[in-house]
This record gives sequence, C-alpha cells and structure tokens, in this order.
Amino acid sequence: MKNYLAEMFGTFVLVFIGCGSAVIAGGDVGFLGIAFAFGIAVLAMVYAIGPVSGCHINPAITVAMLLAGKINTKDAIGYIIFQIIGGILGAGVLYLIASGLVNYDIAINGLGQNGYGIGSPNGYDMQSAFIAEVVLTAIFLLVIFGVTHKDSNTKFAGIAIGLALTMIHIVGIPITGTSVNPARSIGPALFVQAEAISQLWLFIIAPILGGVLGALIWKIIKPVG
Repeated sequence: MKNYLAEMFGTFVLVFIGCGSAVIAGGDVGFLGIAFAFGIAVLAMVYAIGPVSGCHINPAITVAMLLAGKINTKDAIGYIIFQIIGGILGAGVLYLIASGLVNYDIAINGLGQNGYGIGSPNGYDMQSAFIAEVVLTAIFLLVIFGVTHKDSNTKFAGIAIGLALTMIHIVGIPITGTSVNPARSIGPALFVQAEAISQLWLFIIAPILGGVLGALIWKIIKPVG
C-alpha cells in the first residue's frame, strides 16, 4: 500500500504541476515553460518517491515494466489504479484553484487536457496525434530503461528522465498537449468532458502501445549480462 500511495501522490504532483503550468501560468511561460514544468515535476518525484515505488506515475511505464518482468501483475494493477486516482485528484485540486479566478471558464480555458483536431493546440489531426503519442512514449521508455539499467549511473537517472520528458513535451505540446501518460490524460478529461472525453481513447491506447514498443526495442538493444 505504501507503494500504491506513493504512485498516487507522484501522479497527483505531475498533473497538478504540469497541467497547472498550462492553466495558471501558460500565458506567461508558454509551451517551453510548460514542458519544463512537466519535466521538473517528474525529476522531483523520481527522487522523492523513487526509493518507495520506483516512481512510475504512468500506466504506460507500469505496463512496460510488467512486460520487462520488473513488476508483477498484482502490483501493476494496483499501481495503475492509484495512478489514475492521483491524476483525478491532481486535476480536481487544480480545477478548484482555477475556478477561483473570476473569468475562468473550464469550457474555454480547459484544464490542460489532451486532444487532436479541434482539441489540438495547433490543429493536428488524429493520425498525427496517434503517431506522435506512440513514438514519444517509446522514446521516453527507452530513456527510462537505459538510465535505470545496472550498468548506468543511476544516481543521475532522475535528471535524465526529467529532461527526457521535457524534450518530449517541447515536441508534443503543439500536437496534442502531450500525454504519453493515460493517467495524466484521464484526470483533466473527466472534468472538462465534451471533446476531451470523446478523444480520451487515443491518450489511453497510444501511450500504452508506445510503452510496449519501448519495452520491445529495449529488449533487443539492451546490454548483455
């Protein structure tokens, strides 16, 4: 249960800080600032809860670790459930704060939700969104597998993982707002509803497929021994 609660807290922080940077500070920091907010949130959580749960805070990562034999099925299910709960709580607290602004309207200002077509920040279509989410998640998983390998200097793993998520967001935000994490997408979508809910399937399936792809590629290229 400590592991599950750590995953819930870590996902809460990721959604609250990452999506919060978009909703509350987006006009001031822009896409680059939002990208760094997500990256720094993950970097901080790697060192805060990594010793407890491994800091997956992402169902796509948990599925990839399950395929790699680094977590059992029971714990994988528990991780994913509590990650989703954390994402919902993060979005909920963010909504409570954002709604305190007089001219805030969730239908107009959103909650940092992901989308394609009319839901895409720059109008990218469903195909572009799907490909981007699969590829970006696969890249993220390859970094995670690499920097946590026993032959790597794992003391710096959090920095590499945080910067990897930052670079992924720099490319992904204009396309979909960047998910690469179903729990990060589910939380805001449940509050925003409308297109965010109807498009949510993509931000569940594509990151999971990307995680699987990343695990398979790592299995081929990983160091022997």
